[in-house]
Amino acid sequence: MSPNATGPFSKQEIQMAIPDKVLITGGHEVGGLMAFAAGLSEGLTALGIPSEVVSPGRIFKRLRDLRDPSVLKILSTTGVFAALFGRRVICVAHGFPRADAQGWAKLLAIIASLKLINRCSGARLVAVSHYAAIHLRTIFNLRVDAVIHNPLKPLFLETFDNSAQMRNYVTYVGRLHPAKNLHRLMPVIRDLLAETPGLRACFIGDGDQRAALQNAVNGDPGFEFKGSLDSAGVRDWLRRTRVFFSGCETEALGISYVEALSQGCAVVMPACGGGLEIALDQIGARVYLLPLSFNREQVTAVLRRALSSTQTQLSMAAYQGKAVAEAYLRVDVGFSSVGKTKRAFGDLQERVTGARS
Repeated sequence: MSPNATGPFSKQEIQMAIPDKVLITGGHEVGGLMAFAAGLSEGLTALGIPSEVVSPGRIFKRLRDLRDPSVLKILSTTGVFAALFGRRVICVAHGFPRADAQGWAKLLAIIASLKLINRCSGARLVAVSHYAAIHLRTIFNLRVDAVIHNPLKPLFLETFDNSAQMRNYVTYVGRLHPAKNLHRLMPVIRDLLAETPGLRACFIGDGDQRAALQNAVNGDPGFEFKGSLDSAGVRDWLRRTRVFFSGCETEALGISYVEALSQGCAVVMPACGGGLEIALDQIGARVYLLPLSFNREQVTAVLRRALSSTQTQLSMAAYQGKAVAEAYLRVDVGFSSVGKTKRAFGDLQERVTGARS
């Protein structure tokens, strides 16, 4: 197909379907919402579509953009409340609300807003995993319009000499929050460091549990708390890591799991959550599952198996930002006037090229 061909769409219809700009709400978590927003923004840039990442709080000050149908809004966390005032909105569920972690008031507010979004003709709801979608549908009776996994930033997709890496760390990346169950894993990590010469533990990120975790290790030099790092810093640290671990049983997907696998780490996660969708064929080879009981002996056995595994870099091409951006644009155009009349989107990249030529 030539660059100027538009298939079943006319050039005018393509220009109507492709947004002039995309607004994305981000966040502050390491390896979380900010990584999602940045990866999606870079994917849109690769498609030639301008985008802007804004904080959830500031999106409410962009009323003109919220009401502009030529601007696509992709909203997360508290940003979803802005969908009630907007047009052409995709709300992203990066999980499902937890009363124990967020409180009943916030849980009810989130569910109420998502139910209202289901009733808005100009808004769609996307979940980042089938795990999250199932919970939203079955527990909260919400309509989920699509499931789209989160994107990786391009620097995590770069090739490198895996055999040249000196790996002597077990590492966690993300918020230091009780929901991650790091306090339950800490005693086992201490045992592993004691029995494995040269092994060290690194925690990248910040949160309200940081002080308690640091007090728990009581100045043990084998534990390092690095605070928040940029994506390049996280990538470089993962290349020094033998095992990446997390203990959150309700992780909706876990982009940090994807980042770790892309850098040659073995990954240890609970036997529950959206992370299981990432690399099903690697369970027992590069992905190791923790018992939900967090039984100390069983957790120790899992971590030992992960430490003894072969470090292999896995291809994560399916998580390229460009592919994920295309998936969001397909959701958008599928519910637009163009999508409703044509019922097909076809090859997005060729049509973007044709529309902008």
